[in-house]
Amino acid sequence: MFDTSDEITVEINGYEIKLPEGSTLEDAIKVSNAPYRKGTAVGILIEKEDVKAKSSREYKVRTSKGDFRIELDENTSSSTERWLDNYDKYSDLPVRWVSRNAIAFGPFVSDTGSVRGNMEFGAFELMFAAGGGDPDNTHLIFTRDKHVAEYGAPEEGTFAKVISAKHVLLDLGKSDRILGIEPFVEWEEVGEHIFTTDLSTKLEAGMKVFTYVEIEIDPEAPEGAEHLFAITRDGTFNVDFVSSSFISDHRFLGEIVTYENFESRSAGSVFVRTVGYGSGKLFIATDDRTSTIMHSVVGHVVKGLQLAKMTTSGQKITIETSPEPIMLPGISHMEAEEKMKAVGVEVVRKGYTEDEGFIVRQDPETTIDILRSGKVTLTGVDPGHLVKIELYDELAPKTLDFFRHATDLQYKPVGVLPVLMTYENTYIFKAEKEAEKYKEILPENIPKGVVSAGEIGVTNQAAKRAGMVGVKAEDSDLFGPTGEKFTSTNIIGKVIEMDKLKTLKDGDIMYVIESSREDE
Repeated sequence: MFDTSDEITVEINGYEIKLPEGSTLEDAIKVSNAPYRKGTAVGILIEKEDVKAKSSREYKVRTSKGDFRIELDENTSSSTERWLDNYDKYSDLPVRWVSRNAIAFGPFVSDTGSVRGNMEFGAFELMFAAGGGDPDNTHLIFTRDKHVAEYGAPEEGTFAKVISAKHVLLDLGKSDRILGIEPFVEWEEVGEHIFTTDLSTKLEAGMKVFTYVEIEIDPEAPEGAEHLFAITRDGTFNVDFVSSSFISDHRFLGEIVTYENFESRSAGSVFVRTVGYGSGKLFIATDDRTSTIMHSVVGHVVKGLQLAKMTTSGQKITIETSPEPIMLPGISHMEAEEKMKAVGVEVVRKGYTEDEGFIVRQDPETTIDILRSGKVTLTGVDPGHLVKIELYDELAPKTLDFFRHATDLQYKPVGVLPVLMTYENTYIFKAEKEAEKYKEILPENIPKGVVSAGEIGVTNQAAKRAGMVGVKAEDSDLFGPTGEKFTSTNIIGKVIEMDKLKTLKDGDIMYVIESSREDE
């Protein structure tokens, strides 16, 4: 126990905790049990005292279709004062009605007055309006076009205007709602911040700590969500680039992603580039950006956007997703059924259906589609048909980038390698995904003297058959595992269980799992 007179209060991921004076970041993480991955950076915000005290003129309106910003008129009115006193109460307001000219949210009780008769309104303005002159039937009305109408607005009419993401307002329909409203303060004005991996950093009273970013997956982007899941499989987001309005992770640069969701890229949006240079990059928007047909929105930050805004290039931050990914290949039927029971998903077994059957495929493939249908079909194989391999990440990182993409190991725990041909103790494989078209296979870790039995080779770009994968059952001092010269061969790893290859024949599929991942 410690003397409470010597304790400090800090906030971690939005929750206040009390700690002994002199406590560190590590202490705060342990006491709060906050999500955190070893080696990732943590953000600390030291707010300026005067920021909360001053009244903001700009506000962010969060809706079910995205966010937009409004700015209060310079002339103060009774509507302005009403807004300043009550804006935080206008949360979870549904759309009451929508027309070409305006959209109304409510109703709610207020003290607003109203005048009879038509009034003239400009486009993208905001007013209070008492339906039928009854303040107990008040609505927030946003105009969408210039027009004349009678809404039961007070004498001053509108009191604010929409200044960003106007397309969000135009996209809203009867099933949408306002989720919340908060003052918009420029990040630079909030206060000082520290971004560090040093968990021995001392904390002071009033500090706000952010250890992770939580992303809520957008149900309209099931394939894009799998791309995000694969990139952040280790629970981190690599901050490869930082701009004034986004951060990006380039680990899957060059990977082709399906375009699914055209949506506002407001602050907190998570999106992936789907075409052109930079395809496969994953982004988190730290400020509002316009929508484009090159970027598909796959999710939204619901916690920890402040951490994303603090990041510096070259660091990693902890990521959590909601829902968590459903990736069942790599475990047994029995384990999979236990997992799916917890989320209410029915399991159908296929292929090798015994409890110990090792899952190599799931249908549907995406988490969103599995949860939407409430059912998944799992294809299993005899565990004896799964081949464990060890990969040389330090010796052949570039070639392994190609190999993991080609075999789907980049996305899934189990890789797929179809057998192209077998001859004279040699097994040649050709991956279904032609990753060699967008991944370089330059000479790397070329064998010298002898290739040992079981070593995995990839034909590099010095030969015509670049991208071929091979394994020899015997040592060779003449040719690499794919039958090429040593200069055309990159050694990327080894097969740990060579006996399992003896039954392979042309057209078969070899399922592989990395020994390091199986042991995790």
